[in-house]
Amino acid sequence: LSFIRRGSEPGDFVLVVCNFTPVVRHDCRVGVPEECFYEEILNTDSTHYGGSGVGNLGGVNSEPIPWNGRPYSIRMNLPPLAAVFFKPQRH
Repeated sequence: LSFIRRGSEPGDFVLVVCNFTPVVRHDCRVGVPEECFYEEILNTDSTHYGGSGVGNLGGVNSEPIPWNGRPYSIRMNLPPLAAVFFKPQRH
């Protein structure tokens, strides 16, 4: 399950991706609206929260591969029974 949570400012959003299965999903692709770096701002599978530590080493870059009706996409490691939150970082 994935969704975008929009903020009050135009262009301000967080991408949330959830995995409700006990299996790690490697190279999971999700569509995103912008080409930029997506910082992983929260991972509920972090060892900090008692999880297994599967993650994305701080974030992922988008690619010009359309997906889910979006012009760009990201590939990520999706931890088991967890949610990851990504925030676009524009430089």
